[in-house]
Amino acid sequence: MSISPPEAPARAHPLLTFFAGAWAWLFLVVLLIFFEIWARVIDHTSFLLNIFNLRSITVFTAEPFLLAAGQTFVIIAGGIDLSVGFTMGLAAVVLAQVVRLVDPLLGPALAVVVGLLFTLIAAAVPGLVNGLLIARLRVPPFIGTLGMYGVAEGAGYLAAGGTTVPVTNPILFWIGNETLLGVPVLVWLTIIVLLFLHYLLKESRYGQYTYAIGGNRQAAIRAGIDVRRHTEILYVLSALCAAAAGILYTARFSAGAAQAGDPLLLVSIAAVVIGGASLFGGSGTIIGTLIGALIIAVIQYGLVFIDVAPFWQFIAVGVVIIVSVLVDQSRLVLTTGVRADE
Repeated sequence: MSISPPEAPARAHPLLTFFAGAWAWLFLVVLLIFFEIWARVIDHTSFLLNIFNLRSITVFTAEPFLLAAGQTFVIIAGGIDLSVGFTMGLAAVVLAQVVRLVDPLLGPALAVVVGLLFTLIAAAVPGLVNGLLIARLRVPPFIGTLGMYGVAEGAGYLAAGGTTVPVTNPILFWIGNETLLGVPVLVWLTIIVLLFLHYLLKESRYGQYTYAIGGNRQAAIRAGIDVRRHTEILYVLSALCAAAAGILYTARFSAGAAQAGDPLLLVSIAAVVIGGASLFGGSGTIIGTLIGALIIAVIQYGLVFIDVAPFWQFIAVGVVIIVSVLVDQSRLVLTTGVRADE
């Protein structure tokens, strides 16, 4: 009696495969077209050809994208970082406090340099602790980073004295509020970080190791990858990206606030998922995360633009997150013929 080999999963139609892989780009285009039509029909103006609108959307995108960019590395490796919101707030407060303290002694330029140095160090600490807890002590990422969420929150409020910390510095103000060649300076800085992280993820050995760990952790260990050390660096990188977001927040508002990043935590995870990364690890891109952050920014700004109550923003973003997960599940079935829970 012969046993026939198992049948290979039927190949999905190329059009379905294309849609599953490019739906975020298509959805962004649909959103822009919708708001453009609304602006022309209702307000007799333009949504896309308005420089103020475009600048506002890119500025709204910068901080959530920086949080999401670090989160992208962690999620690709099969983890999660719930502490980035208050790590961002801690960084914003440290920068404001240090610049206020040393500005009279060193002047505006050196005060910013010293402030940035202390900010990066302060933000790296919770990232390193996260990495040690998860990589060395085998604490689940959700629990470890949730604990650090509380620690960073308390540290931020203590450093701020329980209030917002105002800071007056011309260089910080220039970074957060001026333009260069018609583009906000903070957007230029975000683009620089984007290009670096894109190269790190797609072109470097470190990025390939990140995909390998998320795709199959045990296989990565057998291949000789130092998974523990790599995981520690991942969470430090995530914290440094949160610090960059905190720096832009302080520069933009001329103040540091411990709660600066709290509303952006779920947005950072949503941007990664909407951008095509799998919560099961092994897939995702920085460009996809950028598209996810842009989608959220367009939804939030666009709903305000058409005078919709801001509470609808949460509903809209939540629906997009659910759709993203469903698309991710469908893409897995289309490419492998196997559900994620099987």
